[in-house]
Amino acid sequence: MRPGSASADQVHDRIDPFAASLLVTLCIAWGLNHVSMKVANDGLQPVFQSGLRFALGTLVVFAWCRLRRIALFERDGTLWWGLLIGAIFGTELAMLNVGLDYTSASRGVVFLYVMPFVVAVGAHFFVPGERMTWVGFGGLVLAFAGVVIAFSDKLSLPSPEAVYGDLICLAAGTIWGTGTLLIKLTPLRHARAEKLLIYQTAVSAVILLPIAPAFGPLVRDITPMVVAAFTYQVLGVVALSFLAWFWLIRHYPAGRLSAFTFLTPMFGVLFGGVLLGEPVSWKLGLALLFVAAGIYLVNAPRPKSAQPG
Repeated sequence: MRPGSASADQVHDRIDPFAASLLVTLCIAWGLNHVSMKVANDGLQPVFQSGLRFALGTLVVFAWCRLRRIALFERDGTLWWGLLIGAIFGTELAMLNVGLDYTSASRGVVFLYVMPFVVAVGAHFFVPGERMTWVGFGGLVLAFAGVVIAFSDKLSLPSPEAVYGDLICLAAGTIWGTGTLLIKLTPLRHARAEKLLIYQTAVSAVILLPIAPAFGPLVRDITPMVVAAFTYQVLGVVALSFLAWFWLIRHYPAGRLSAFTFLTPMFGVLFGGVLLGEPVSWKLGLALLFVAAGIYLVNAPRPKSAQPG
């Protein structure tokens, strides 16, 4: 079964090789997205850029659904939940942008990645069949330590006000994780990935575009590189990678999926060094080892007797 297939109810109890390969590919795409956002920021104000890419991404996915004759408007009990999940997604992005006005991007990334812990703990207590062992929780801590190592050179407090930004980014990560859990706990778990994606992108665009003028001029300096970077965000990230991610959430354990997302900032640092000439130290290699070991522990087979609680 692959993304977009009609069989929507099969749920796996572990991450198989196909899902693992897809997850790593998504993390590579999201890491590259960190670079594309920096490039696009030269031409488009960040909040406006986010809202616009979600608006255009919604149109692309909607056109795809019409072409494939995928039903989006049938009554399936997901409307209000879909609007809620979209509001959560848009709020998380808006909070992240606000938080980064106060703190550094590196500190923001570290606090944002509370998300996998929120998902793992929530899934352990509330999602049937997704309990995690103490070894699994230890794996999350190990992977998180990898993120801290990767950004350790840049984690000094830039200003007293940075604490406010840290707390906002922490709240954004918590909201992000809560949204992922809601997909598993509500009728949204039965909705197609395309419908889940449109709920989140459309509502996020409605939230972000009206507030964008509060963050400064919308358009800066449009260049071919800005256009290319923004196009990648719309087509590669929103229309393709998010669609695959929501498909994975429906069919695989959320806590185990979320552990892989620790790879995203690692690839972001790597691509920043390769494409933007940003400094990359030996710590990235050590950080990747920590993250890989953590992912292994989270997804390693375990006896039922090892379940915590």
